[in-house]
Amino acid sequence: MQGDEEREGGPRAPGHVPVMLDRILALLGPALSGPSDEDAFLIDATLGLGGHASAILAAHPRARLIGLDRDTTALERSGRRLEPYADRVSLVHAVYDEIPQVLDDLRIPRVDAVLFDLGVSSPQLDEAERGFAYSYDAPLDMRMDRTQALTAEEVVNTYSVADLTRILRDYGEERYARRVAEAIVRERGRAPLTSTSRLVDVVRDAIPAASRRTGGHPGKRTFQALRMEVNGELAALERAVPAALDALAVGGRIAVLAYHSLEDRIVKRAFAERVTDTTPHGLPVPLPELQPRFRLLTRGAEQPSEKETTTNPRAASARFRAAERIREREGRPRGIGGMPRGEDPPSGRSEAGGTA
Repeated sequence: MQGDEEREGGPRAPGHVPVMLDRILALLGPALSGPSDEDAFLIDATLGLGGHASAILAAHPRARLIGLDRDTTALERSGRRLEPYADRVSLVHAVYDEIPQVLDDLRIPRVDAVLFDLGVSSPQLDEAERGFAYSYDAPLDMRMDRTQALTAEEVVNTYSVADLTRILRDYGEERYARRVAEAIVRERGRAPLTSTSRLVDVVRDAIPAASRRTGGHPGKRTFQALRMEVNGELAALERAVPAALDALAVGGRIAVLAYHSLEDRIVKRAFAERVTDTTPHGLPVPLPELQPRFRLLTRGAEQPSEKETTTNPRAASARFRAAERIREREGRPRGIGGMPRGEDPPSGRSEAGGTA
């Protein structure tokens, strides 16, 4: 999947190009190819077109995929792509915070790997009628799951100035959130806002001319904020990452691609809580039950290589983090002496700020 709307008007990469595929294969590989002859279960929590999933299934003959997506169109398309592996694939129409329920329904107690590729997918951006892109005139929809009721049209035509300001500020990081919100409310008083092009005009006119000359398309932050609100993305992610961590068996690994600072912050915080020794200061020895249950596999948030962003511009804002479960809750370490198997030295470019 892809990130912020600012790239939807940029150059198109040919076809569907999975972001940071080699790095994901390298970091999830050890969890899917251990010495056991048993099947290894992978959750792709944001299946999309199945680019990452198909590569993982091809590389690991024992891997069994549980593919989740809230977009029924994506499930149909990925199902066709994954047909060669049909006997190892279970596709589920679900949001990623439903991982516990999905595993209960499938009677799978633990999994070996989880992958999140957050944001909006390329097909969703490229299909004008979905309303995600500000470069096409389309209905104000923006639903990833077209079976849900809430649309962007309902948000812009019914939310108060205060609520519109909040989502534009918090989700879109829009400097002129209040001005844009007030402009939307004024315009809808003349006639309901129903199209992306009319919304773009309203937003453009609300932003000072000097600011419109820099920072990309003036509608990018508003469209991003509306998409996140319509789909409840951040709230779902706050529930989903801890649920995914809990679902991992010892030795299991999680990999997350985020495309927005708020998404990455949620992932960073969830990982940090699990890799920290919470033994109270002053005790002579660490308490086993308060030892870290996970270890980080990346140093901070890795970014795609310059070569990758040149060939796939939509990957430019990706931030990648990964972690591995090394203990159960009781503090029992994995392996002899608690040493994790197969150390993977962090690689790739890392953003400023060091480890999570």
